[in-house]
Amino acid sequence: MKILMVCLGNICRSPLAHGILQDLSDKKQLGWEVDSAGTGDWHIGHAPDPRSIAVAKKYGVAIGQQRAQFFTPALFDQYDYIFVMDHTNYKDVVAQALSEAQKAKVSLFLADGIVPDPYFDESLFEPVFKMVAKRCEELIETLAKS
Repeated sequence: MKILMVCLGNICRSPLAHGILQDLSDKKQLGWEVDSAGTGDWHIGHAPDPRSIAVAKKYGVAIGQQRAQFFTPALFDQYDYIFVMDHTNYKDVVAQALSEAQKAKVSLFLADGIVPDPYFDESLFEPVFKMVAKRCEELIETLAKS
């Protein structure tokens, strides 16, 4: 199974989701391939935000090797599921879909649709990590059955 996590800059939220889900998949030997991308192109090729790296490391998840990439329509065909961190990311990704099948791959990561962006509020990194980790555990349970 191939899963893509998407946020705005691909340096805070989606790298955390990418790293946590990949770590859980690896521990359960599911063989999943997880990656992440951003709808903005400001950070292409950059490592995740140092604060995301630090909070992930605190909980035993290594994300420092990741590099930001820009979401393009070509990614639809490379992934089975595309999870986006908020409503704006959803609109931006779905707008690039070339078919209903591509649109159907896109879902909000959380049921309420919002993973807060911690970029401008350092106090949010740990709560966001915990929120994302909880949802990744749920995804392991639900997607492993499909």
